Amino acid sequence: MSEVLDTVDSGDSVTDEELSDPFCDPNDPQVVPFQEVSAAAYKIKSATTGINIYFKREFLQYTGSFKERGARYTLQMLSEEKKKLGVIAASAGNHAQALAYHGVDLGIPVTVVMPIIAPIMKVTNCKSYGANVIVHGADLGEAKTHALKLAKIKGYTYINGYDHPHIIAGQGTCGLEILEQVSDVDAVVVPVGGAGLIAGIALAIKSLNPSVTVIGVESERCASFKAALEAGKPVYTKVSSTIADGLAVPVVGVNAFATASKYVDKTIVVSEEFIALAILRLVEQEKAVVEGAGATGLAAILEGKLDELKGKRVVIPLCGGNIDTTVLGRCLERGLAADGRLITFSVQVSDRAGGIAELTRLIASIGVSIKDIFHERAWLKNDIYSVINKCVVETRDEDHAKQLEELLKTHYSHIKFGPIQL
Repeated sequence: MSEVLDTVDSGDSVTDEELSDPFCDPNDPQVVPFQEVSAAAYKIKSATTGINIYFKREFLQYTGSFKERGARYTLQMLSEEKKKLGVIAASAGNHAQALAYHGVDLGIPVTVVMPIIAPIMKVTNCKSYGANVIVHGADLGEAKTHALKLAKIKGYTYINGYDHPHIIAGQGTCGLEILEQVSDVDAVVVPVGGAGLIAGIALAIKSLNPSVTVIGVESERCASFKAALEAGKPVYTKVSSTIADGLAVPVVGVNAFATASKYVDKTIVVSEEFIALAILRLVEQEKAVVEGAGATGLAAILEGKLDELKGKRVVIPLCGGNIDTTVLGRCLERGLAADGRLITFSVQVSDRAGGIAELTRLIASIGVSIKDIFHERAWLKNDIYSVINKCVVETRDEDHAKQLEELLKTHYSHIKFGPIQL
């Protein structure tokens, strides 16, 4: 396809005055009114989702999560005798880091028991903050049992990261700040793990403004709060491996549930692929690196499960940013796949000279980039002169991916698009 460029004929004559920019006239400068800024903010924030979203950036706390609020308040509320003996907690990461950092700052000895599944970065951070770190247990439940035993033997004060009353109260300060910082809030969408954060936020917000809708969001791999609501009490829920590892709590806190269940208006369960997509969106559009647990609120909106909030003013706490670099890479790839920008397909092409070259030429002809390609000959039974090519390619968007699919299907009869079936 030839490209037509705008040209200026040598005979055309344009004066300097005619070349001036009418929007930037030095003889008539425009003072931009504040209303224009407000309109721009609304249109920019609403462009993707139709919702006026405000992010509460809790991942910018020193240790990378909202957990610092409850940790510091709980440590400050200890008696002098208990401060000297020290505290202990079981945590997969964020609560442990918050206790470690503020414990050292307040001169209180801190021991944390972390399960073997805890992200390496979080274990390393706890040690660097000065805590005594014990890695024990296959999951958080086993780590907690060990921590409680040590508390009994050593006289430590055990601090539950999501259910201690002072922890819940401390997390509630996030709700107070939301009301202070965003006027006329319609709804708050809060990630839910052990339910301490949503209990504190819901208590604070509903006490001051009962008209604000409070919505909880969980991963489909561990919907323990939803199960508790259905049962009328905290119940054990099987936990599967999840991108939102910070929410992987099999039984929500009893105090957190008793508090939150009075105020939470709705609970949403989101899929793993949309959590990955939310992480990708936050990196690309907000320049924010957020862990899976912190991205679940946005995931619910991207998955189309909160369409009733269109046109509303909605606050989403981005509650944590402690994600391993390797995990972030995997999440971004899965986000690209969920977004239709990273796709896989297998196609049978000629194994004679030029067969694969023709395939790559077609892919390149519409601007699609090949990320990986694998040739498989041994298991192809119907044609000795053919080869199966399994390809992973990157496209601009879902429409671009459909364009590629239509193009290849006009040239090849044996082609299959879609993810690997396990």
